[in-house]
Amino acid sequence: MRDNVTISYRGASYGIGRGPNFYGIWTVGEPGSQPLAWWPDTPDGWYAAWARFTEIEAPGTIAPVAQPAAVAQPAAAVAHPGTVAVVAAALLATGVACGIVGLFPHYLNGASLAQQPDSLVPHVIYLAVWSASALLILLGGSRLRMGALLGMGVSLVTFGLFFADAGTAMAGGAHVMGAGLVLGFVGWLACFAGSVTAFGLSRGSDAFGKPRGPELVPFLALTLAALGAAAAFAPSWDSYILQTSAGARDSLTAGNVFSNPAPVIAGNVMVMVVLVAVVVAAALWRPILHGAVLLAGALSPMIAQAISALIQIGEHTSPTMFGISPAEAARAGLTITSGLTLAFWIYCFFVLALTAIGGAVVLAVHSIPTDPALAAVQAGTDGS
Repeated sequence: MRDNVTISYRGASYGIGRGPNFYGIWTVGEPGSQPLAWWPDTPDGWYAAWARFTEIEAPGTIAPVAQPAAVAQPAAAVAHPGTVAVVAAALLATGVACGIVGLFPHYLNGASLAQQPDSLVPHVIYLAVWSASALLILLGGSRLRMGALLGMGVSLVTFGLFFADAGTAMAGGAHVMGAGLVLGFVGWLACFAGSVTAFGLSRGSDAFGKPRGPELVPFLALTLAALGAAAAFAPSWDSYILQTSAGARDSLTAGNVFSNPAPVIAGNVMVMVVLVAVVVAAALWRPILHGAVLLAGALSPMIAQAISALIQIGEHTSPTMFGISPAEAARAGLTITSGLTLAFWIYCFFVLALTAIGGAVVLAVHSIPTDPALAAVQAGTDGS
């Protein structure tokens, strides 16, 4: 082989390695030959080259080629979070603190989030993900980028949810909005600002890549699952059966996105549109692992919504929801049984599909061995 070509893995017929600014596949025993195929000198280029290499090489014949020892680099090359990264993490921490404080004052209609388990749990999940984002940013290095993407994912999707809550206050009058909602929105704003600041600070070779070959199937699956989850988010999830002691029985559903005031509809539609957009962006993001982190951030509030619905059906349903006073309900011997509609379970299926596909893509990427030649160089850069 040429002096500027390093073979990392060799099989019975072919070898895969690195040339000047590219990855390539060469025929074994043909020194100085041009590569059969080559890809960009990027992590995704290596993944694509490896996928092709394992397609054409005989199974069981692939073995790593010993690499020369890495030349140690100065310890100063180690990346540490700087002042701006600390500011970004501080913004996220401030947002989380505002969110925690906002759990206790009145949120909407005189009730606090802490008094409503079905509303409390989703907000706690948002705060936990933002806290994880701040921690990753403080750790610095490649984790800074992932922390920024995680925080951006949850911030983008939850904006519509907070806007829908604010829309309820807009439609009901200023007296409906409590300090808890104001603190929650201020917390969201701080967390979003911190995530964007960290993303702008972190340097990387992130880019959008066109899905090709084996990447096309997970891309289409993620897109279709996102569209399915968004569509299933809109219909009614809550189902109620009302029955009196005389045997009269009635059923109804509630929670349809489009049966709300216009500002609430706008907020929920934002959630649906942003979810699809972020999932598509995550599927196209390169490196793939960074896209998976963005996807995880976007899915966390959607999973939280499903958990909220499950909690809600276990709570007591007041007859006042249907315009019936407790006294009238008692006289009629009215009982109310709550449940969930088919739309909810379809939504859960698509959200689980998004989670499973994203996890499978990450596992597939991690099953591909790293380029030992590149790892040898990075060992000196990241080491002691």
